[in-house]
Amino acid sequence: VQLQASGGGLVQAGGSLRLSCAAFRITFTNYAVAWFRQAPGKEREFVAAIGRSTGTTYYADSVKGRFTISRDNSKNTLTLQILSLNPEDTAVYYCAARFTYSSTMTYTGATDYSIWGPGTLVTVSS
Repeated sequence: VQLQASGGGLVQAGGSLRLSCAAFRITFTNYAVAWFRQAPGKEREFVAAIGRSTGTTYYADSVKGRFTISRDNSKNTLTLQILSLNPEDTAVYYCAARFTYSSTMTYTGATDYSIWGPGTLVTVSS
């Protein structure tokens, strides 16, 4: 089982990015998935989660209105659309997955997830 995030880079404040996470050797529809991020010198924090069905999402308060999480179960991919980037968004962004029998549950704790990708770096310049 493998997750591979991509799409990070250097962006000016106010810009946007689209992060993607591809899942390999996994029955993607059996997994709830999420994005976390870790800024330099800080702990990993929850960003957004989406349940097995595409209709259930949950966001950290700090990103509501700017970040949109989505998934395409036919392509085994998870996406995070980020708008209005600011320097505080600078971090390594990780995608994570956990098996669940629930089609709607979302999970916000890092310990809720057992499968992690290596992360993609987002740097926002002021």
